[in-house]
Order: sequence, then structure tokens, then C-alpha cells
Amino acid sequence: MEKAFMVTSMLCSIGALWLIAADKPDESAKQAPETALPSPKTTGAMPLEEAIAKRRSVRSYKPDALTSEQLSQILWSAQGLSPRKRFMARNAPSAGGIYPLEVYVFDKTGIYQYLAKSHSLILVKQGDVRKSLCDSAYGQAYIAQAPVDIVLAGDVAKCAKRYGNRAPRYIAMEAGHVGQNISLEAVALGLGAVMIGAFDDEKANEVLGLPDNLSVFYIIPVGYPKE
Repeated sequence: MEKAFMVTSMLCSIGALWLIAADKPDESAKQAPETALPSPKTTGAMPLEEAIAKRRSVRSYKPDALTSEQLSQILWSAQGLSPRKRFMARNAPSAGGIYPLEVYVFDKTGIYQYLAKSHSLILVKQGDVRKSLCDSAYGQAYIAQAPVDIVLAGDVAKCAKRYGNRAPRYIAMEAGHVGQNISLEAVALGLGAVMIGAFDDEKANEVLGLPDNLSVFYIIPVGYPKE
């Protein structure tokens, strides 16, 4: 895989020009320019069976940044578009095709929101807040150590309009689907990941500055395993 430039370099210039308030990322994001990600690949060198066999929970990472190509693949595996004959689905199943999850990326330059329709990133908050995210997860150090943290936030009310009190269960299931996709894609790219569900809900939401309709469901550090 060609490493044309690191994702932090690609996004840093935008972060320097655009300081977006983190109170309501979905609304403030509209004010910032989008940063297009490289087109994802739909074929790879590693068979699915090999990726499953090699998957491990990685809790120690090298400081090396991910390339824009690697981040593109990770995000595509999480919520990338999957064209069908009559509609546009995504790469992880969702109850009723509602897709109540939002995907956020934390790195040393800031917090970014993934926009599936355009396969791009948009700045939510400038600055490295991985330590704050780590603190919200009871000090699990690898969150601050990993070059990238993927955070999944869900809109329970959006799902509940159709599924009522089963909505939290369905969103948790969907977060699990997405987490598995990310984990296997990471292995296929020579990276590692770990699934984190132990965090203080209010503190994690506060770090992101989420609006009332969203709540964090998963934190997933991703990076090069430290041997």
C-alpha cells in the first residue's frame, strides 16, 4: 500500500483554519469543509478466514500514524456505502435500514465525523483530546496511545420511532457488527484494534460534545501493534 501521506498531515491544515465548536457536531459540521478520503478497495491480499484467525485484542500500539488509505478502508468497512439494486445500504447490517450510528475519528489533530455518503471527513473539534477520551474510559491507557480512536455514537430515538423499547438492543447489535468489521479490516491492513465498552457514558458524550439525541456506544482504538 502506497503511503502518500499520513492522515494527520492531510487534516492538520484544515484544523489550523477551522476551529469548530463541539457542542453540536452534527450542526457545526455543516460549517466546515469536507476532506475526501481515498477511494476504498473492495479486494485485498488477505482471505477473510486468515483475518478471522489472526484477530486479537491489541492493547499496545506504536506511535506511527495511519495513512489516509488505511483510515479510508477502516471507515469504509465500518459504515461505507454498499450499493444494491433498489437502494443504497451500508457495509454493516442495520435493523430496518435505519442506520442510527454516527462514526467519529480521534487523532492527534482533533475529532472528525465520517460522512458515509461522500466518504469524507469533517472537522468537529480541533486539538488532541484522546487523553480526555481515555479518562472517560476509566484510564484505559491504550486509548491515548493508539494513533486513531474510532467512536460509535447511536441515536436511540431515531431507531425507537420504528422499534420502540427494543431500539437500544438493536443499536448495540449494530455497533457490534461495525466493530467486527473494523477489527477484521484492521488485521487485513496489518493493524490491530480493541473493542472498548467500559466507559462513563456522560463523560464520553461530553468529550465529543454530543447533542442530546446521540450517545456513545463503542470506543475502538486502532493502530500498529507494538511487539
